[in-house]
Amino acid sequence: MTVHFIGAGPGAPDLITLRGRDFIARSPVCLYAGSLVPQALLEHCPKGARIVDTAPMSLDEIGAEFLRAHRENEDVARLHSGDVSIWSALGEQIQALEQLSIPYTITPGVPAFAAAAAALGVELTLPEMAQSLVLTRTQGRASAMPEHEKLATFATTRTTLAIHLSIHAIERIAAELMPHYGAGCPAAIVFRASWPDQRILRGTLATIAGMVAEAPMERTALILVGQVLARGDFRPSALYDKDYQRRFRGKPQ
Repeated sequence: MTVHFIGAGPGAPDLITLRGRDFIARSPVCLYAGSLVPQALLEHCPKGARIVDTAPMSLDEIGAEFLRAHRENEDVARLHSGDVSIWSALGEQIQALEQLSIPYTITPGVPAFAAAAAALGVELTLPEMAQSLVLTRTQGRASAMPEHEKLATFATTRTTLAIHLSIHAIERIAAELMPHYGAGCPAAIVFRASWPDQRILRGTLATIAGMVAEAPMERTALILVGQVLARGDFRPSALYDKDYQRRFRGKPQ
């Protein structure tokens, strides 16, 4: 018996990996985050599968489901939205499984920031403009932010920011970032990236909070900030330059 942690992707049911789909199809138990994972993914469950929405459950209750499945020798497909490596509560579930000596696997998924970038039609790293991407969030009730991970600290880099789980603090975020990025820095919000009701707002740090006030959205909205969003002039990468010689494109002898 094995618990398979699966990144279910950002929302569109066809953005799950083939491996994740196959684990769902052969697991007689499926635990899924009902508030974020689309119901369409449950269609991959085998007939008669035990399907449990974990949205209202505590860690102890989820652990009890793992233990029940272990006693029945039933594999579990544990679905989380996006990719399980960030903000998924994967860590504490793994701890619980290791204490119970229950084996597990981890299957990555398409993260929300990737789906948001695709929706915007942008590359988040451009030559000589931004070569790093910071994935962060603001402090919430579930998790406090470490002192050294304040938004203003990341802002000093002036690189691309993908700010998760923070749409409720958009006014404060814009105010904190403007001294570093400037009021005219491009900013965008992608609500429910890849879902049928996806919405996109494009503006600047000076205007984005007002745009959100006119079109309110909650929770599953990702904030992106950085010059790469402007899609303006930039120096092309040397990767495909005809004069750039590399291992797989050497000059003929």
